[in-house]
Amino acid sequence: MKNDVQIKNKRAYFDYHIVEKFNAGIALLGTEIKAIRQGKTNMSDAFCMFIGNTLYVRNLHISEYSHSSFYHHDIKRDRVLLLQKKELKKLKAKSEEKGYTIVPLRIFTNERGFAKMEIALAQGKKEFDKRDSIKERESKRELDRAMKF
Repeated sequence: MKNDVQIKNKRAYFDYHIVEKFNAGIALLGTEIKAIRQGKTNMSDAFCMFIGNTLYVRNLHISEYSHSSFYHHDIKRDRVLLLQKKELKKLKAKSEEKGYTIVPLRIFTNERGFAKMEIALAQGKKEFDKRDSIKERESKRELDRAMKF
């Protein structure tokens, strides 16, 4: 199966320092995976949180599948993320520390066609860090322009 689904959360790289990345499976309904394959997903407001010992992704907007009949999924429901127990313990311990959070970075499909989510343990950036990111990006853009001519 062709691996063509790549939905990225560009806002996460701007707002957070990425400390460590993990690949997690997502528990989805049939119409949700079909909508993801169509690219009908928005993850700009999405975040991860623990409820008990289970990791959930919240505010992940997956639009309704265009060819479904009367059965539609809830667009912004909480979805379970599937990780190994060791990884869950590590993430829970770190996320309870001050300044750390878990953010979704991208959704992709693996070679077997399963939807996976890349999540990251991250620290929030301060305002001056964001300005530095903007300066760095603009200087890189200027260098690329200069290299073309």
